[in-house]
Amino acid sequence: MKLLGLIGGMSWESSAQYYRLINEGVRAARGATASARLLLWSFDFAEIEALQRAGDWPALTGLMIDAAERLTGAGAEHLLICTNTMHLMAGEVEAATGIPLLHIADPAGAAIRAAGLGKVALLGTAFTMEQGFYRDRLAQRHGLEVLVPDAADRATVHRVIYDELVAGQVNEASRQAYREVIARLVERGAQGIVLGCTEIMLLIGADDSPVPLFDTTALHAAAAVDLLLAD
Repeated sequence: MKLLGLIGGMSWESSAQYYRLINEGVRAARGATASARLLLWSFDFAEIEALQRAGDWPALTGLMIDAAERLTGAGAEHLLICTNTMHLMAGEVEAATGIPLLHIADPAGAAIRAAGLGKVALLGTAFTMEQGFYRDRLAQRHGLEVLVPDAADRATVHRVIYDELVAGQVNEASRQAYREVIARLVERGAQGIVLGCTEIMLLIGADDSPVPLFDTTALHAAAAVDLLLAD
């Protein structure tokens, strides 16, 4: 089994899901006593969130590269960033370490294509929805048309993530707000919804959407299991 380095803590709520899902996948494949060979670097998300709010992406890139280099130095053979937003600097992280990074958008893109869909909507932090790094990868590598919510809905989606989900709070009113955002995106032609923040899966499930959901946390973790177990 390969040794996978996880860059997490953004937030630890979703990193805990990664750890569970990857180990469950390895156990299912290898037997009851099997578990994944993992190294985890877990950030203090308060530090990360403050830099995001300040727009200090160079400092964030430096922190991500430092974490990746520490994992590589400890023997990691592949890297996985346990958050969508911080894939903004995925290329710099991979280049700095020289080892492969499993990009979170690629398992989602493959799953959407396998489902026969061509037009999806993206939910995530404002950074993920409004900057091109994520939408462009889905479009250019997977041939998808990607919608995002309007400005007011983007603000709602972002607020719930940072004020509630990263703190482990799951509120019914926020679930209903997300359902309404999804309904408006479906009215605009979305055939599926990409849960492009690793905490959204804590709030939204299949029953909350009239079209298929693509949970990037679960898809990324499943791809990590395949990578770990590949010959």
